[in-house]
Amino acid sequence: MVARLLRMLGPLALSVSLLVVAAPGSVFAEERTCRGTLGSITVDNLRVPSGAKCDLRGTRVKGTIKVGTNAVMRAFGVRVVGNVQGENSKKVVVRDGSRVGGSVQVVQSGIVKVLDSRINGDILVDENDGRNNIRRNVVGGNIQAFQNTGGVEIYRNRVDGNLQCKANSPRPVGANNIVQGNKEDQCRRF
Repeated sequence: MVARLLRMLGPLALSVSLLVVAAPGSVFAEERTCRGTLGSITVDNLRVPSGAKCDLRGTRVKGTIKVGTNAVMRAFGVRVVGNVQGENSKKVVVRDGSRVGGSVQVVQSGIVKVLDSRINGDILVDENDGRNNIRRNVVGGNIQAFQNTGGVEIYRNRVDGNLQCKANSPRPVGANNIVQGNKEDQCRRF
């Protein structure tokens, strides 16, 4: 009797399990790889692979942008729901009215430019050996520059959090930043 019941319920159980797996709320976000240029399209997550170059022009990213080793990413007028992250990248640029819902975090990389944009989280530049340029942004969190060796310029930003600079050589330069929190260490006069 039990065996007969299991044979009858088997296909039904399989059908129910397929419905659960295929439910709309369980769809995983896709990752788009960028080499070259992307225009005004919408993607879930975006990855610039090692050694690649990617220009984003008006692109919308519903997740996060990750810039790989020795890769170059330049974003003009983009909308990013999550973060922009670079590690060991060659160049990361976010500019021209871009909006980032999370943070811009670039570590152990080369050149970093965040210009004329709105960042709801933090801007972090840490252990970069290229020129870091942070100008004319509205930042909902902090601007943090730590242990950079290529130089850091921080001018005319509006920061809701703190402006923190430590252990950069040469010392950062900057002025005319409106900071709601504290200006600390190497940036205390900015």
